[in-house]
Amino acid sequence: MFTGIVEEMGEVVASRDEGTNRVLTIQARMCPELRIDQSVAHDGVCLTVAGIHDGVYDVVAVKETLMRSNIGTLKPGDKVNLERSLRLGDRLDGHLVQGHVDATVECLSVREEGGSWSFSFAPPEQKHLLVLKGSVCLNGVSLTIASLDEHAFGVAIIPYTFAHTTFRSLQSGDRVNVEFDVLGKYVERMLTR
Repeated sequence: MFTGIVEEMGEVVASRDEGTNRVLTIQARMCPELRIDQSVAHDGVCLTVAGIHDGVYDVVAVKETLMRSNIGTLKPGDKVNLERSLRLGDRLDGHLVQGHVDATVECLSVREEGGSWSFSFAPPEQKHLLVLKGSVCLNGVSLTIASLDEHAFGVAIIPYTFAHTTFRSLQSGDRVNVEFDVLGKYVERMLTR
């Protein structure tokens, strides 16, 4: 489990295919603290540390992950939002995030609003899981849905989040990972049984 509070931005330094899998090599300040088999969210995707060497670490994304997320599009030089898994007893500053991306959505617009930023996104197929003022995780960042209609949903980004996540380089047309609030997914499952 994660909280959607990004610890740092790492950088992809290498990417290679192994069969249907993609191996990413990541450079990050947290690398010396990592251990093999530890879970780390990469743009909201929970991936397991598979190797640590020369100040970088490797993670492997399988076919299912590559189909549901934007992880397969990452290339050397790209920045990625990183968060280590939640420890019992830690403060939950964001919301409960599993690191299981549901889909990707297209960024429709980015608007600076005098010290904050407004981002709008195309509605996903599962748009019924979005709730005005509810939680959503976009590229690993816990956010509140600020606007919602049939054609788009929007979030507001504060200066700190803008400066310390990949939102600062996000542009119209880019695809982002979306994870819907897990509580909403469970309620939907219970109501459709």
